[in-house]
Amino acid sequence: QVQLVESGGGLVQAGGSLKLSCAASGRPFSLYAMGWFRQGPGKEREFVAAISKSGSSTDYADSVKGRFTISKDNAKNMVYLQMNSLKPEDTAVYYCAADRLSPLNTVARRYNSWGQGTQVTVSS
Repeated sequence: QVQLVESGGGLVQAGGSLKLSCAASGRPFSLYAMGWFRQGPGKEREFVAAISKSGSSTDYADSVKGRFTISKDNAKNMVYLQMNSLKPEDTAVYYCAADRLSPLNTVARRYNSWGQGTQVTVSS
């Protein structure tokens, strides 16, 4: 298993930006495809973005395409989520997740390692 720790959340005004980071430890990071998910108040956990093991392929939820960018640095064991043009509906706890088996994964139940989450609040 890989251990994951998110950071970078906070309070931001609508239209602003935040960059989330996820630090991994315990296993060679290049073996893992990574994803970001979020869970808003009273909502189910939903897919946000995913990146392949090498970092060469990405996928995004329609709601964040063009605004969010996922990236992966295998040398530093880090994955990032750059969030621009934030909206109040982006308010949620954001989680990073790791998947050893899939090349690129958008499905939460297939991920086997999760971080503790970081709160993002966007005010209107």
